[in-house]
Amino acid sequence: MTRPRVAVSTCLLGEPVRFNGGHSRSRFLTGPLAPYVDWVPICPEVELGLGTPRETLRLETSPSGPRLMTRASRNDLTEAMSALAGERAATLDADGYVFKAKSPTCGIHGIPLYPPQGPPIDRRNRGLFAESIIRAHPLLAVEDEGRLNDALLREAFVERIFAHARLRELLDGDWRPRDLVAFHARHKMQILAHDPDLYRRAGRIVADAGTLARTELAAAYAQTFRQALSKRASLGRNVNVLQHCLGMLDLDPVRRDDLLTLVESYRVGLVPLSVPATLLRHHAHGQNAAYVREQSYLSPYPDALRLRHHLPPDPPIAASPVRHRADPSCSSPTSG
Repeated sequence: MTRPRVAVSTCLLGEPVRFNGGHSRSRFLTGPLAPYVDWVPICPEVELGLGTPRETLRLETSPSGPRLMTRASRNDLTEAMSALAGERAATLDADGYVFKAKSPTCGIHGIPLYPPQGPPIDRRNRGLFAESIIRAHPLLAVEDEGRLNDALLREAFVERIFAHARLRELLDGDWRPRDLVAFHARHKMQILAHDPDLYRRAGRIVADAGTLARTELAAAYAQTFRQALSKRASLGRNVNVLQHCLGMLDLDPVRRDDLLTLVESYRVGLVPLSVPATLLRHHAHGQNAAYVREQSYLSPYPDALRLRHHLPPDPPIAASPVRHRADPSCSSPTSG
């Protein structure tokens, strides 16, 4: 499986680069995820030459926007940090980025903004460095280590970085239009689970693979693919995809009913997604159903990460019969 390249705040890997000389080692990043990714460690404060340990920073109000200030000596680091962020953004080659939470440089949620005197007046900001990176790469998969403690957010982030890595590997190579068609065929169910409209748009782009210029084709498909993966896969769309895949298998009535029951159990929150997805993959192998078996949706990242074992949030209370409606556009590897 392709190894994602993931930028990460250096302190999260256990390096003692925090303002107090310590670190903020993330157990998930340095434990389960580490064997499967290539890290790109970044600490903008150290790169700026602030040293470790160092004076603490904060964001402050000004007529020209937030300023990055040292708390005691009152040095304004805004221009220097913005320049560094611009350089890093211009050369960043990564499939995702995990930022340090609550940092005035790297935080991506809830960073306080202070007036020159007094308590914070706004806690809805991003760190100065992180804001520049995200503005330059709006479809980059980004999270902070705190939010990765949430099972849903952790799974969504990991799914995106592996999907981005597979696309990067394709487009960085000597690919031809037929290779993009094959890539799209393997990812159709995964895209559909995230955004049906973008799924159809991606299909139209691939249908024009033989007529568009290579660079135009790559840019259009990459934009649509990454945009689709940035949308959260909902419970309803997961059920829809499971039903589509089931409809492509020629199962006997008993096995089909077993799978339908598990899909419904997932829909009402009784079992995690891993249960029907694993059985579906098992039947696809047994049947030698290559199109279903090769769908990235069934194996979006290494199984050892165990990320689909959580129950869906807020499932519907009332159950309804599961019915499969075949979608002609999903019936073959080459269709849009």
